[in-house]
Amino acid sequence: MKILLDRGKCTGLGICESLSPDVFEVDDDGALVLSTDVVPDGRLAEIRAAVTSCPTEALRLTED
Repeated sequence: MKILLDRGKCTGLGICESLSPDVFEVDDDGALVLSTDVVPDGRLAEIRAAVTSCPTEALRLTED
């Protein structure tokens, strides 16, 4: 499963970062950076929580 980021929607609030800091990081410019676009093994629930917590719906999960 992959993580899709719509940079046009992302406002860099960092909720996803707080839930999964090793996958999502808001850089010094306020832009979200993904350390990977593939959901790490065994962490689907954690990543799904980060995605669904995004208030601007900038993140989505999709099948490969």
